[in-house]
Amino acid sequence: MSLRPLIRGWPWLAGVLLLAIAAAILAGALAQRRTIAQQQIEVTQDARLRAALLDSEIARFRLLPLTLANDRDISAAIAGTGAARPALNRKLEALARVTGAPAIYVVGPDGWSIAASNWRSPRAFVGIDYHSRPYVRQAEARGEGSHFAIGSVSQRPGLYLAARTATGGVTVIKLEFDRIERAWARSGGISFVQDARQRILVTSRPGWRFATVTRATAPAAGTVALVPLGDGRVRIGGAPASYVAQMVPVSQPGWQLVQMRPVDRAVAAARLFAAAAAGASVLALGVIAWAMRQRVLATRRRTAELEAAVAERTADLRREAAERALSDARGAELREALRQANRLASLGQITASVAHETAQPVAAIRTYAETSRMLLDRDEPDEVRANLRTIAQLADRVGVVTAQLRAFSRRQTDELRPVSLAEVIDGALLIVREQLRDAVLDRPAIDPALRVVGGKVRLEQVLVNLVQNALDALAGRAERRITLTLVEEESRVRLRVADTGPGIDPAIAAGLFKPFNTSRAAGLGLGLVIAQDIMTDLGGWLHHLPAPGGAVFEIGMRRA
Repeated sequence: MSLRPLIRGWPWLAGVLLLAIAAAILAGALAQRRTIAQQQIEVTQDARLRAALLDSEIARFRLLPLTLANDRDISAAIAGTGAARPALNRKLEALARVTGAPAIYVVGPDGWSIAASNWRSPRAFVGIDYHSRPYVRQAEARGEGSHFAIGSVSQRPGLYLAARTATGGVTVIKLEFDRIERAWARSGGISFVQDARQRILVTSRPGWRFATVTRATAPAAGTVALVPLGDGRVRIGGAPASYVAQMVPVSQPGWQLVQMRPVDRAVAAARLFAAAAAGASVLALGVIAWAMRQRVLATRRRTAELEAAVAERTADLRREAAERALSDARGAELREALRQANRLASLGQITASVAHETAQPVAAIRTYAETSRMLLDRDEPDEVRANLRTIAQLADRVGVVTAQLRAFSRRQTDELRPVSLAEVIDGALLIVREQLRDAVLDRPAIDPALRVVGGKVRLEQVLVNLVQNALDALAGRAERRITLTLVEEESRVRLRVADTGPGIDPAIAAGLFKPFNTSRAAGLGLGLVIAQDIMTDLGGWLHHLPAPGGAVFEIGMRRA
């Protein structure tokens, strides 16, 4: 091949080379902007996920101080009655172990702590003056309080959540974020939470804790400088590395989460790739154009190959764009589903409770109504009147149950009074009388003068639940027998409900009294939970007793 054409065309080749350099510079700048924009989108999503994780951690413990505010044991400990305070220490210790709370303690009206979950520790929070703590003063003034600080006893930072008790004391739970900080550190980048004064509280870099965020290029001691670079990036003080940063709000008032991701390496790689691709493309076009002057046929073949490569790459890019759009839409859908689940959680539990507790009386009302229609056809008005009286009693029971569920949602407790156990059993069996037609019921003779402490409707509610569960277990069995057994003691009365069913599945028995734990396809898993809560409120108990055949439950009541 002759070099003469190449020598004659060197100015043209030099122009092509300069054009390639300019294209590489322009492509690098565009690639940098695109990379930073994409990194900002990703760091925003990352920040929102980490904020959601932090919110869920705080939400797990936020209601606990309010829940303990009306606790009888805490009221007794504040009053200083008997061995209430040692017992409260043990109770708080068990509660902290179950919930995973670092510390739970109770402050008396005088500002001195009287009980704590870490009472066994050399650095126990018992006997300490807390009256000057901000969260204690806030709880005493407004009913609730929160404050982030380093503990004066534990010397560990944490968020203190407090609530005023009914007797003038304050319950406090300390929430530490070590686990979240370690998770943030493992995930890469820099994460921290700042308060309204831009003071860093929770961070993946422990050395930054309690430092103040500033934009000064020469930061003072106790500050962290995040200097804007003008293109969506920031720099930490005078360090050479740059980051993309995004700030999102947190549920704790005044808190904001800042997520930072190093971007220099990604920008450099994108610039290098884009510059090389652009320069190579321009040079390739120049070589192709130059080659076209030498060999037309070869130029056409190479042009066709290049077009095919460009078309394939365009198709790949379109597929990638479609996949990314689908992924973003799915992510948005999942996040909305999570928010919707959180919104419906509380409402669903209350609705399920109302439906569960009124289902049996409503079913009984329907049965009596159907029976009354047949009795009218047979011209038996006395029987119809008896059924109507029973329907009225059942309707009253539905009203009492819903009223008690509303009272339970307002955290109120009914006054306990002596009730006749015989009337309780009669009232419960009235509701399930129709279902008992195909079963054998053995019940003891009970002295009408035998009285227990409680509420008649709520005790009926517990007994109806146990009998209904027994009837469900006996469905389809040849022997359908339910036995009620009474055991009287000096201060307590035990009523046992046994059936001849298949018994409790061991897989269910371990969590029998946990919400939504059921072996029935149509069951809610709330009946035993509600029944046990009722018996606890009445000062009694509800236990499952092991038995060689069938299921046995024991209701324990205080004797009046």
